[in-house]
Amino acid sequence: MTAPSTRQLPVFEHEFTQRFSSTPLGARLARHLALYQLHRWGHPPETGLAEAAGLIVAELAANAVTHGRVSGRDFELRMGLTADMLRIDVTDTRTERRPPVPGEATEPGPLAESGRGLLLVEALAERWTVVDRPEVGKTVRAELSRSPQG
Repeated sequence: MTAPSTRQLPVFEHEFTQRFSSTPLGARLARHLALYQLHRWGHPPETGLAEAAGLIVAELAANAVTHGRVSGRDFELRMGLTADMLRIDVTDTRTERRPPVPGEATEPGPLAESGRGLLLVEALAERWTVVDRPEVGKTVRAELSRSPQG
C-alpha cells in the first residue's frame, strides 16, 4: 500500500485573475495589467522579474488569442506570487490545438515571421508546462524564480 501524496500546493502571497477578450487588444491589456499588478506587489517594470514576466505574459496571451481562440470565449490570465516564485497561467478554451511540450519546441526558419514565442518562454522561465483544464481547454503555466532583489 502506498502512502497518500503529500504534495503541497503553493501558498500565494498575492494573486491576480482576470479574463480578457480573445483579441489582440485583450492580449495587450493582459500584459499591461500583469505589469501593473507586479508593480503593486513591489516589482516595478525595470526589475528582472517584471521584465521576464511581461514577455512571458505577452507571448502566452498572444498564443491564446492566435491559436487557442474559440469564437465567443475569453482567455484567462492568473498570476500568483509566493516567497520563492511567480506563477503565470494563461488559459484558453481550445482543446484540439496543443503547444509542444517543454523541450520539444522547434526553432522556426530564419525568415519565419512567427514560431519563437514558446522558445522565449522556455528561455525565461525556470519551468513551464501545459495543463489540461477540467472542463474544456488548456492552461500554459510558466514559473519564474523570485530573486531576493526583484
